[in-house]
Amino acid sequence: MKLFENLKQYWRQQTGEDETPLDGDSPAFFVSFFVHLVILMLMGFLALPELNNQVTLTITQNTEEKEKELELEVPEEFFFSEQASEEVGANSVGGVAVALSVAPVVADVSDIPNQEQVDEAEVGNVEVNEAIAVATGLNYSQNQVVKGAAGVGETGAEGAIDRITHEILLSLEERKTLVVWLFDSTASLVPQRKSIHDRFDRIYRELGIIEASGNENFSKHSEPLLSSVIAFGQGVEALTKEPTANLSELKEAIASIKNDESGTENVFYAVHEAAKKYASFRYTTEEKPKPDRNVMIVVVTDEVGSDWKQGLEPTVRMCRRWAMPVYVVGVPAPFGRQETMMKWVDPDPKYDQAPQWGVVEQGPETLYPERIKLAFSGSKIDDDPIDSGFGPYGLTRLAVETGGIYFAVHPNRSVTKEVSRKDTAAYTSHIKSFFDPSVMRKYKPDYVSVQEYDKRVSANMARRKLIEAALSPQLQQMEAPETNFVKRDEASFSNALSEAQKQAAALEPRVNGLYEILRQGESDREKETVLRWQAGYDLAMGRVLAVKVRTESYNAMLAAAKRGLKPKDPKSNTWTLKPDDEISVGSALQKVADRARMYLERVVKDHEGTPWAMLAQQELKDPLGWKWEESFTDVSPMRQGAGAGNAAAPANDAMKMLMKPAPKRPAPKL
Repeated sequence: MKLFENLKQYWRQQTGEDETPLDGDSPAFFVSFFVHLVILMLMGFLALPELNNQVTLTITQNTEEKEKELELEVPEEFFFSEQASEEVGANSVGGVAVALSVAPVVADVSDIPNQEQVDEAEVGNVEVNEAIAVATGLNYSQNQVVKGAAGVGETGAEGAIDRITHEILLSLEERKTLVVWLFDSTASLVPQRKSIHDRFDRIYRELGIIEASGNENFSKHSEPLLSSVIAFGQGVEALTKEPTANLSELKEAIASIKNDESGTENVFYAVHEAAKKYASFRYTTEEKPKPDRNVMIVVVTDEVGSDWKQGLEPTVRMCRRWAMPVYVVGVPAPFGRQETMMKWVDPDPKYDQAPQWGVVEQGPETLYPERIKLAFSGSKIDDDPIDSGFGPYGLTRLAVETGGIYFAVHPNRSVTKEVSRKDTAAYTSHIKSFFDPSVMRKYKPDYVSVQEYDKRVSANMARRKLIEAALSPQLQQMEAPETNFVKRDEASFSNALSEAQKQAAALEPRVNGLYEILRQGESDREKETVLRWQAGYDLAMGRVLAVKVRTESYNAMLAAAKRGLKPKDPKSNTWTLKPDDEISVGSALQKVADRARMYLERVVKDHEGTPWAMLAQQELKDPLGWKWEESFTDVSPMRQGAGAGNAAAPANDAMKMLMKPAPKRPAPKL
């Protein structure tokens, strides 16, 4: 309390006032305050029981704001077109989904340019009906993926006809249909015509079953399916006066086809005339806004067509003008070759049944050859034909551009084994090897016009030089080169080596000429992105380099031998050249050999399961270099009478009567 009194006295001295803030009950207040403060501090230090620390939180949110966040933003304006786009693929009406459904191969990089950015513009609102139209008919079918197919492999005409039957049924879903059958009348097509003749029963039986089931597409049409039969060879002959639905009449027309002995097949002229003849079924006028019928053209042939170069373009235009798809029951084209050999057996059993072979034109699969004509080591010819995976260019392009299908029919088709000439079926060309269609689809040729093809070839120097090299004459490797040299004396040994060099010396300029053509396109090779052109150029360059090394190293080995060979065994007098992987006649040739292997091995690695890889592997089997092996040959003269003996007299067998062989007729022009 004394403290409070001292504070009061100090306040009066400083202020001169009698009353201070500490007068009255103030001292009691402060005392109470400090006492309670001390008590609270003491209680804070005491241990208290642990309390439950779990806290329940309740979070609330404005319901209106939540609904606002979940609302989808719908554009006020959108656009659509009722007109179908002329483009096919990702730019079409169906977008990417349609492009994927019809694409035989999905590219790694899209070939579709980016769309240009356009300025926004105000447009009017568009009213949309609630009804949704469903697509029907041929515009949407499970087989759309093969429309315009470049090569569907079959082992017989029956399989192709069954597929065509299905195409006919699809056409009938849209409207009445006319099928025009065009048959090659050459002798080699006798078995095919008979097979299709017998298959007609199944076609019309299937159609009859569908009609009897009450299918609306038949009930709403009178004579929904008509057919017409035309034969062609050097000329064109209509075997049915008018399109008919009579099965017997159609079969009689096919059976009446006579063999054309000219060997000429003007198939494009026949298709063009058929399209022109039946174009009236496709006419539309103001009174008749829809055509009367669909028209399908089916061609059965086993060659490229004698008139394809002059007849292809106008025939494509004619069929496209009247929307007539062309289906071809044809043959596989030999890889990179125009001709192949067909096995012919006389159909008349009274004559000799021994197989005969005739040359037929069934290729190539491209507009221009894309494979150099170069025989393999030790072979006079360019080896046995192999399948290209596609049909001949002209007929295949006709099918592709009109929306049809090319059926490559071969009875020996197999991707698991090679086919020998002996096993080749009669009336069929010899094709040694076939390839998986799913692999070959990525190597489809360019089915475009001559102008467009030339434009694409000119776009890359490697393509141009490959075509130029492929158009060069056939080039042979050294045919059975001399490899064994016996040294009786220095003069005769040197002469023998010089004679052997002549074959190599004659071949070297031609090989180097072909190499120089291809070398000019080497700078553009790395710019090439199309698999087919990559494989073609690499195979050509690799093979030419391989032949160059073999020929020049052979010549160099002989030249070195003329300068002298040191035998390991003093008795050795014979020197034999053996193929070997080592190049022992200079580093320059070793570098060329390394380049040859690089090209060939790249083909094998990057194009597995293709004709290019098969040919590259065959070239790699033969070593590129040579080595000398020494041995001894006895050159001493033989004693007179040595080796002679009393030969046993031939047995005097009785003459046996032999059956007279059947007469033999030469094979007709195939």
